[in-house]
Amino acid sequence: MLEIKSLSVAYYEAEVLREVSLSIKSGEMLALVGPNGAGKSTLVRAVSGVIPVKSGQVRMNGVELHHLGTMQRARYLAVVPQARELPGAYTVYQTVLLGRTPYLGWLGNPGQKDHAFVRLALERTHTTQLAERRVSDLSGGEQQRVLLARALAQDAPILLLDEPTTHLDLQHQSNLLNLVSQLCQDRSLTVLMVLHDLNLAGLYADRVALMDLGRILAVGSPEEVLTADNLSSVYHVPVNVIPHPDYGTPLVLPDGHTFEISQPTF
Repeated sequence: MLEIKSLSVAYYEAEVLREVSLSIKSGEMLALVGPNGAGKSTLVRAVSGVIPVKSGQVRMNGVELHHLGTMQRARYLAVVPQARELPGAYTVYQTVLLGRTPYLGWLGNPGQKDHAFVRLALERTHTTQLAERRVSDLSGGEQQRVLLARALAQDAPILLLDEPTTHLDLQHQSNLLNLVSQLCQDRSLTVLMVLHDLNLAGLYADRVALMDLGRILAVGSPEEVLTADNLSSVYHVPVNVIPHPDYGTPLVLPDGHTFEISQPTF
């Protein structure tokens, strides 16, 4: 279990995360949702150790992750970042192999086990056919899958994803989230994922955490959190929430009666 306890982060004495507490079980996917500036990406970066925290703890099965060195922590946490940070001159295979860095010795030479993890990660993300291509030659959707493959090659029990569907079309969004959901179940991963699309969160997440102004306002099932009252108060626009006609999950729709189209004046 991943446990986040009373985590606070401050920039220039201004708190951007305020006493955030969450727990995520093995095999569970929790989606962080909320408006821009709510603190979602900051929480992911704080959990991963990329930015310092003011106070609080991040534990995995009782181990305090922030007390570990970078390489040790990387054996617990794998991150798919929001911005693509792929070395363009590398091949896909070389890029995914970077996920094995926490396990390499002083010489940094990968062994048979490392290559086996890379091949498995490529297979799971359906990128095997891209292995010898340069990363700079890939489409956005292909690069996103390579980032996920690199994280899977890391073989960490916790997977953090920061807006993994950004700039992806509907097909690639669906393929990526279906893959993450399947891996979460098959490998009992603990998944914390930032999503802007509320309907994707309702469709794929086991639980949802609604954030605003650096705080967690509600945590629970999609049906408990993605309500019209909760969302209207946070996003400051009226919304309607109805059951999805096929899946029964919350389907969030803007209240069409609140939008007015002004006539141009000349």
